[in-house]
Amino acid sequence: MTDPLETEEAQALRDAVRSLLARRSGPEAVRAAMASPLGYDDKLWSTLCEQIGVAALAIPEHYGGVGAGLAEACVVLGELGRTLTPAPMLGSAVLCSEALLRTGNDEACERLLPRIAAGTTIAALAWSDVDGQWTPALIASGTGLDGQVHYVLDGDVADVLLAVARTADGVGLFEVPLDGVRRDRVTTLDPTRRLAVVTCEGTPARRLDADGFEQHLRKLRDTAVVAVAAEQVGAAARALERTVEYTKQRRQFGRAIGSFQAVKHRLADVHVHVEAARSALYAALVDGDAEAVTTAKAVCGEAFSHAAAEMIQLHGGIAITWEHDAHLYFKRAHGTALLFGP
Repeated sequence: MTDPLETEEAQALRDAVRSLLARRSGPEAVRAAMASPLGYDDKLWSTLCEQIGVAALAIPEHYGGVGAGLAEACVVLGELGRTLTPAPMLGSAVLCSEALLRTGNDEACERLLPRIAAGTTIAALAWSDVDGQWTPALIASGTGLDGQVHYVLDGDVADVLLAVARTADGVGLFEVPLDGVRRDRVTTLDPTRRLAVVTCEGTPARRLDADGFEQHLRKLRDTAVVAVAAEQVGAAARALERTVEYTKQRRQFGRAIGSFQAVKHRLADVHVHVEAARSALYAALVDGDAEAVTTAKAVCGEAFSHAAAEMIQLHGGIAITWEHDAHLYFKRAHGTALLFGP
């Protein structure tokens, strides 16, 4: 079967995104985006959406999207992961789009998805308690939504807030008015990813699903896990590339440290982990069953953590300085491993 990440169309998409990020998302640009009020470069995001259509990839054409799919979104996420570019791709263009489509609510989809696809509206999905599990943190009652949701991607800057909440008949997906909630940005281990805590106290909200959302929650989690796995594979591959480049340049005892057998063994081990992660991601996209998705989460997370750890070690003393990117890859690796729970 053809690898959906290696088709001609996927390669063309990858080349376009990589070329743009090479020009606009270098190390200094990433740091500037991290420190910006939005937590990402809104001009770069607009360019990615307008020129390449990244936010529209997983959205059907009749809702203003491209009508591609998760594989194409994963191509983009892999490239964003390579450069650690902060962007609302994961939370808005992937998770919220998927959640809206699964409600079967045409009115909500027609109203919200075209703006998400254009990149002019940023949406956030709130679901988790402080434990990071997929058990909804909010409770819906006759008076509204109550509870506190953690780890909301871009939650403090989003234009649209969707929330998963427990109801009397199971689980529902709600559209929550921004003026009825408290949104607080939190300090994160990974400074390239913006997270917020959202607090609801009797907040009136509009339910979007018609027949219960609990049956869709597992599939939404699978989508989230696969999307993050794609990001992890891209970041792990780039961490390896940069480490190999450095070991060819750094000289000790009169020769490049990459020529020492012990260093070669460590780099080869990272390469094996990265290739295993690519295979796990491929299986999750093609098979899509729960076992393949679970395997992708474990294998891709481990590969990225291993690649980032070896990047720290083989870059020696410079890896622990703020100016070098090694610590950012290390923090992203641990952040993504915990993002959607065990």
